Amino acid sequence: MEQKDYLLREIEKIGLLFRAILGNLFDKSENLAITIQSDFEKTNEQLLNEIGFDLKHFLTLDDSAINEYLAKFNGLKTANLELLAELLFFFGENEKSDTKRVFLDKALQLYELCKRTDKTYSFDRETKINMIKNAL
Repeated sequence: MEQKDYLLREIEKIGLLFRAILGNLFDKSENLAITIQSDFEKTNEQLLNEIGFDLKHFLTLDDSAINEYLAKFNGLKTANLELLAELLFFFGENEKSDTKRVFLDKALQLYELCKRTDKTYSFDRETKINMIKNAL
């Protein structure tokens, strides 16, 4: 029982963190082209400090290592993986450099992982998958 409560708290904590980060990014009225790199650095630092998730490292992983890395985090269930994908999608949409493709590719991988593991069909998820595939 105590283990289950711990896992639920971890899932909620990670979900709150992702929602807070996304809220901060979407609420900005500044020029995104100027702030996107600093926002990424802040986001990476926040994730690293709060839950030990290294976003920079995650972006360098190949397809086979992604699931292994994600498995290290108890609170990264489907809903939170989808929030992480949303975060990467945001950076990919707003990035103008070569890393745009990396962000979108990782977001696509996460959305497709969610699609495979979630029993509920999501129109929003499918729309994002199609948007990314068209952009790549």
